[in-house]
Amino acid sequence: MARRSPPSDGGVDPQHLAALDLLATLVAVVDDGGHIRYANHALEDAVGLSRRTLAGVPLSEWLTQPELLQNALQGARGNEYAVIRYDTHLKRLLREPLPVHLVLATTEWPGHRVVEMLPLEQQTRQEREERLLEQAQANKELIRNLAHEIKNPLGGIRGAAQLLQLELADRDDLVEYTTVIVHEADRLQSLVDRLLAPHRRAPVMADVNIHEVCERVRAIILAEFPRGLQVVRDYDTSIPEFRGDRELLIQAVLNLAHNAAHALKDRIAAGDARLTFRTRVQRQVTFGKRRFRLALELHVIDNGPGVPEEIKDRIFYPLVSGRDGGSGLGLTLAQTFVQQHQGLIECDSRPGHTDFKILIPLP
Repeated sequence: MARRSPPSDGGVDPQHLAALDLLATLVAVVDDGGHIRYANHALEDAVGLSRRTLAGVPLSEWLTQPELLQNALQGARGNEYAVIRYDTHLKRLLREPLPVHLVLATTEWPGHRVVEMLPLEQQTRQEREERLLEQAQANKELIRNLAHEIKNPLGGIRGAAQLLQLELADRDDLVEYTTVIVHEADRLQSLVDRLLAPHRRAPVMADVNIHEVCERVRAIILAEFPRGLQVVRDYDTSIPEFRGDRELLIQAVLNLAHNAAHALKDRIAAGDARLTFRTRVQRQVTFGKRRFRLALELHVIDNGPGVPEEIKDRIFYPLVSGRDGGSGLGLTLAQTFVQQHQGLIECDSRPGHTDFKILIPLP
């Protein structure tokens, strides 16, 4: 759809109108009668019509409950309310009505109101993304504090065990115990180092082809699980290269694929396990409170039993694992690596279908 410079309308600053096109939410400027005087790009895209076509049309005609907007405008004209909010549905061409949270607000422009409509699905997603970002920040602080509290006493324990080992050189039965202490101290040190690794190393940015990343991970997974696992490729080869750290992205996708493969152990034994790498381009996407023209969608999908219900809300927390023997670091690190690319990982899981979706902005 062709884009045009927004027209001026009686006292409304054209520069302010142009700024509305930068918003991810659907915005209309209406007069006191509810007629559309301006529609931003997001509203054009949602409805399926240009702002020129929408100009002068009552906005209430595009809502499934027109009387609610009419009543709200009447209240606004009488200065009964400064801001009015309610949930409704926005009609769209050739598509089902879109559930939205509508906000009607007064403006500095006489005789004009701003109507902002936030798709309820988008609102829910934004809240989920905010939780993920807050969770990642909390994880980062937790890891730093945990490392500080563990490393110093751990070094003391290991050193004391080594000194004791020297004193007990002629007591093989007791040396065995000091060896266990040293070994376990080293294991904990390794765990702390793995937790801190993504925060110590700055990303090394270069041009990345996401399908080369997927192919590398696919080769590693098939080498580890040569029988009983089918790895399906469903690629959109038009996806452009983007700036990223290839090794970090390989590790992020590999962590997701490893998790999936381990969840598929029963199906691998039965010979019907399936792991799918799917890439797509998503347009006009908003995440992390920012709107991007294009974004990469990379799905890692398996037909396993799904994420256990009791940990669904905590899967990206450190040390939370859904399988015996798991370190609980794979998903935490994957989320960290993707967030270093201004992206995030989402999860949709049910028995027989688990989909981890990586979203990363594209140029």
